Amino acid sequence: MSLSAFIELLNKKGKDRVPFFFVVDFELHKPQVWDIDSLIDENILFNFEGFSNHPEKRAIPVHVEKIYPVFESYQNAFNQVYPHLQVGNSFLVNLTAKTELITSASLPDIYHASSAKYKMLYRGEWVVFSPETFVRISGNIIETRPMKGTIDADLPEAEAKLLNDPKELAEHVTVVDLLRNDLSRVSQNVQVEKFRYIEEIRTNGKHLLQSSSKITGRLPTHYEGNLGGIITELLPAGSICGAPKPMTCKIIEEAEGEQRGYYTGVAGYFDGASLNSCVLIRYIEKVGDQLFYRSGGGITAQSHAHQEYQELIDKVYVPTIGVYQNS
Repeated sequence: MSLSAFIELLNKKGKDRVPFFFVVDFELHKPQVWDIDSLIDENILFNFEGFSNHPEKRAIPVHVEKIYPVFESYQNAFNQVYPHLQVGNSFLVNLTAKTELITSASLPDIYHASSAKYKMLYRGEWVVFSPETFVRISGNIIETRPMKGTIDADLPEAEAKLLNDPKELAEHVTVVDLLRNDLSRVSQNVQVEKFRYIEEIRTNGKHLLQSSSKITGRLPTHYEGNLGGIITELLPAGSICGAPKPMTCKIIEEAEGEQRGYYTGVAGYFDGASLNSCVLIRYIEKVGDQLFYRSGGGITAQSHAHQEYQELIDKVYVPTIGVYQNS
């Protein structure tokens, strides 16, 4: 489906108050939309904050071994990004890499075993268990909750270290400013309601702290007839590309050496009255017979390669009960 056809279809369904589910890739090349009732036939499962298209299924234990990218490979990509930050071509670049997973579990097994704010299984090709809201719309209020800044919660004084780190503050401020400007393109009275609050992510293998902010705006009357336009105007999500967006996306493709596809894209649903959507992070994809977990973090002029590499590794987790992860 072309992007223009996607926008037109969402606008029509929104205007007619017809429920739908959508997914858009990072590059905006492969947007898709379905009636929610048809997703099972399409082998697509989702559970977004308790709103789901399937009954719960008993999970089996999932055992995972992780083979991280070698630091030298990550450093090469980092070294491609960093000069752009030094000369001001970008102020923030989200750089990602792949970790290979060794497991006998299938993607459906991982999906049913996982617990997350947003989770989705796409046709046996990829699974995502995202903690990050893209946008919610209720009434005529639109909100976004960018997530920037991660630390191992088991470190001494972890929360204070995260909140007092100048690099993490600069990164978060950049994303909040970017998304405040994004919301201003589609809504009025934009404001940052909560700045840098801490969320916990717990699994049996990881305990992380992440900082988020809440930004809201007021949409015009009868906004439903422009849902497609609103969603695409905000893409790609600022928290997983950087600023300014056009140049930063070029830097990302150069450094990562391939397109991301649905990783760091967006998925969501409209129930006929309100919309909820997420950023497609914490993502496992199947390539041939191999599974790869994709993770990353924001690079600024204050970044150091070893610290950014450690954040990338910290984000490689499967949020399940009874998971064994050997690194």
